[in-house]
Amino acid sequence: MTDERDTRDDGDGTAAASRPSGKRSARRARAGSSSTDNGSVATIDRPARKAAKTSDRAERNKSGNPIKRLIKFLREVIAELRKVIWPNRKQMVTYTSVVLVFVVFMVAFIAGLDVAFVKGVDWLFG
Repeated sequence: MTDERDTRDDGDGTAAASRPSGKRSARRARAGSSSTDNGSVATIDRPARKAAKTSDRAERNKSGNPIKRLIKFLREVIAELRKVIWPNRKQMVTYTSVVLVFVVFMVAFIAGLDVAFVKGVDWLFG
């Protein structure tokens, strides 16, 4: 069961499935311009998503006591931290030195501007 918008004719009688082209086709689908058929099949069902969000939120607020939710949260945090690709020692030294050099440069730059403005104000107002 295919829809006219799901396939397009390549000219030689074969039909190829159309692919969504990204943000622009979604915008066109939202705008609801039926005068031009660009082959997109994107549809948006906002009320259903909003209702699902509120029911999920209500379900989460009802579920369990705060201690169980805190323990679940901490377990999820640990699980996510295990997915992190931690830098090795050499990378950490490199990143730290880059940050420190940048901070020293910015402190010197701002201090230089401060001194220049103080001298300029002293010269201007005597």
